[in-house]
Amino acid sequence: MLLIGRVIVVNIKNNSIMFKYLFSFLFLFIGSQSTFSQKVFSTDYESQADISVFVVDYESQCDLKVYKVAYSSQAGNNDGSWFFVEYESQADKKIYFVEYESQADLNIYFVDYESQAGWRERNKMHLLF
Repeated sequence: MLLIGRVIVVNIKNNSIMFKYLFSFLFLFIGSQSTFSQKVFSTDYESQADISVFVVDYESQCDLKVYKVAYSSQAGNNDGSWFFVEYESQADKKIYFVEYESQADLNIYFVDYESQAGWRERNKMHLLF
């Protein structure tokens, strides 16, 4: 009987340790997901920005189709749903809108519906991580 009691205690301790690891993993995973949210701030100077962006005239010219959402909670995880924040400190990414396409790191096209948003050129996804 005593041996069975020790086995049960050991299993409870092992489960406790397992739950701690699982909780830590989930905390890191959930925390990393908010890192990828697309809250952007438009800077006044290119030197302040993380990336430079050019708005193209046609969808076929873009790397990313962007939909501007109304609330920060609707911002996507690098899927083209952007929320423009009022203050730089609230942003996950700072962007600068350039005048010429050749100056841009990323070409975007603003779409009318959220379902249209997304990447056309996946090789540039790393710019918004």
